[in-house]
Amino acid sequence: MTDAQTDARIIYTHTDEAPLLATYSLLPVVEAYAAQAGVVVETRDISLAGRIIALFPERLTEEQRLDDALGELGELAKTPGANIIKLPNISASLPQLKAAIAELREQGYDLPAYPEDPQTDEEKDVRARYDKVKGSAVNPVLREGNSDRRAPASVKNYARHHPHRMGAWSPDSKTNVATMGTHDFRSNEKSVVIDSEDTLTIRLVTADGETVVLKESVPVLAGEVVDGTYMDVAALRRFLGEQVARAKAEGVLFSAHLKATMMKVSDPIIFGHVVQAFFPTLFEQYGEQLAAAGISPNDGLGALLSAVDRLPEGDAIRAAVQQGLADGPDLAMVDSDRGITNLHVPSDVIIDASMPAMIRIGGHMWGPDGEEHDTLAVIPDSCYAGVYQAVIDDCRTHGALDPSTMGSVPNVGLMAKAAEEYGSHDKTFEIPAAGTVEVVNSAGEVLISHDVQPGDVWRACQTKDDPIRDWVKLAVTRARATGSPAVFWLDETRAHDAVLIGKIAEYLPEHDTEGLTIEIMAPAEATTYSLERIRRGEDTISVTGNVLRDYNTDLFPILELGTSAKMLSIVPLMNGGGLFETGAGGSAPKHVQQLVKENYLRWDSLGEFFALAASFEHLAQRTGNARAQVLADTLDRATGTLLNEDKSPTRKVGSLDNRGSHFYLALYWAQELAQQSDDAELAAAFSGLATTLAESEEAIVGELLAVQGRPADIGGYFRPDEAKVTAVMRPSATFNEALASL
Repeated sequence: MTDAQTDARIIYTHTDEAPLLATYSLLPVVEAYAAQAGVVVETRDISLAGRIIALFPERLTEEQRLDDALGELGELAKTPGANIIKLPNISASLPQLKAAIAELREQGYDLPAYPEDPQTDEEKDVRARYDKVKGSAVNPVLREGNSDRRAPASVKNYARHHPHRMGAWSPDSKTNVATMGTHDFRSNEKSVVIDSEDTLTIRLVTADGETVVLKESVPVLAGEVVDGTYMDVAALRRFLGEQVARAKAEGVLFSAHLKATMMKVSDPIIFGHVVQAFFPTLFEQYGEQLAAAGISPNDGLGALLSAVDRLPEGDAIRAAVQQGLADGPDLAMVDSDRGITNLHVPSDVIIDASMPAMIRIGGHMWGPDGEEHDTLAVIPDSCYAGVYQAVIDDCRTHGALDPSTMGSVPNVGLMAKAAEEYGSHDKTFEIPAAGTVEVVNSAGEVLISHDVQPGDVWRACQTKDDPIRDWVKLAVTRARATGSPAVFWLDETRAHDAVLIGKIAEYLPEHDTEGLTIEIMAPAEATTYSLERIRRGEDTISVTGNVLRDYNTDLFPILELGTSAKMLSIVPLMNGGGLFETGAGGSAPKHVQQLVKENYLRWDSLGEFFALAASFEHLAQRTGNARAQVLADTLDRATGTLLNEDKSPTRKVGSLDNRGSHFYLALYWAQELAQQSDDAELAAAFSGLATTLAESEEAIVGELLAVQGRPADIGGYFRPDEAKVTAVMRPSATFNEALASL
């Protein structure tokens, strides 16, 4: 393929769950419209199932094998011609990974089971392969640039004229955040800047004098920031026991908020300690039997209850669980009707989504009685817990935010080249023995060291210098483009942040900042500052590291817009290409469950619409394809019409769902293309389709509504059957024929 051909293509990713289902409906529209501008739209499968299949080509038939699409896109992202639209994917927790493997095996894929305790070389190899797709394995590969996330003007205007419901806050609310503050990742952190290109080793020198290599051959570049820290698990367990007692004494719900998906090594372990702290008697009495049976609290209460029936003590263990629920504080619920608690599944309660949702409804979560209650939100590590406490304090004092008047908090996030990938990779360890963890350079010099005990969770992370320099540049660029203050959310008393502050001081003078407001504030202080401005209707750019990028681009959009899925998420790749991310609200497993049950998909593809427009515009600017720019401009106007005409999906059967919103986008887009005067040939090409779709509106909507209300067979959750899911997601023959005529 020539460079020109490469530059004229857009790669649209097949991912997971609701976004994948929506793709089967939307992509035919995109392909048909793009073809009229000479733009080729290709797909790559980076779903969890697809990535699992790609791990074991030697075990599969030729028809079953898949290429390593993620690896291919990772290389493409480093080239100037990259133009990738990346939809949300599962950041697989261990239970999700096991479920996906089981489904694929049932579908005839000869995949090995996940080895719980690998002993042989073959089992260790299988475990190592599977661990490559666990957690947030996709994003670090594709994100060869930093993040620019903001609410498009059309979305912000719509939210102001059609504000979503916000729960009322009481000044007497007992909702609070509980965090450690000492003996945690933040307080134990050490950070160094590497002087020259080198190779590091992470080792444990045990109290007995044995040296255990935890990770060898870690390449680092000159100017790179390397951090090391650990969670003191003895202190963690004391803290968790105190919070269980506190929630009971204060009469509030107990909830834990972690990220056991992205932080795939550290947070499941911490989650397991939360489960044990809530059920101390259970694990005192039956901990050895559970461990011997391979039942880990890290997998959650749900997995434990599903597995205990095979144990002789199964009935007694179930009774101990019920007694623990009765003795402890009320648990926050994921689904009170089904008895699914906050502690059932580690991937059910993800901090960046769960905390904003709690704040949005007045500081409440759902209790076992199916009613809303004040809550003690337990966030063990104190790096960013203060952000949520600051929002809670603000709302308790000033009341709920008003979406019809509030300002916005766009984000510039440091994430290129796996910057600050905490707890989600191969440099996070559960310590097996007492001793000292050391980070050592090739000359044998110890750069970082920590004294640790068995069970402590130690982690390192790397942040390369070029992404930091690019991050500072992007912050200045956005401040100049918008006129809004740009605030770096960094705490000078935290080791990593102090190093970044030094680099900002070095790189900021490279840019023209005259007339701009550029500030550095600790995260809680920056939150309060931004909230004060929000309440005045003013915008403030948050310039953050990777984790806060993830948190802030859910927190503020959920309060402003009701969802983070409506954000425009652009990643200007460092080598000139573009990555356009969609649907920051996740992959919406509940949406899939509703589709299977009722043939109704409420996933909102608005994020895809915005990403597509930005992708077409990027392609036009890079290649000079004027028609791609026309596609971008008309799609943007069509999306505005879609919002104004209220054609986004609703929640209930009998109304417009995802497929209906795609039809209306196609209609409004065709009308805009037919009416525009920048390209007469393009207008003529879409004139007939615009007429056909308008005249067929009643028939098409009728066909889309007719299928709702009964079960839908898509042939699989993690890997749906292509023919079945296509039939489900494209049920209107009239619409399909109209598209084909183009």
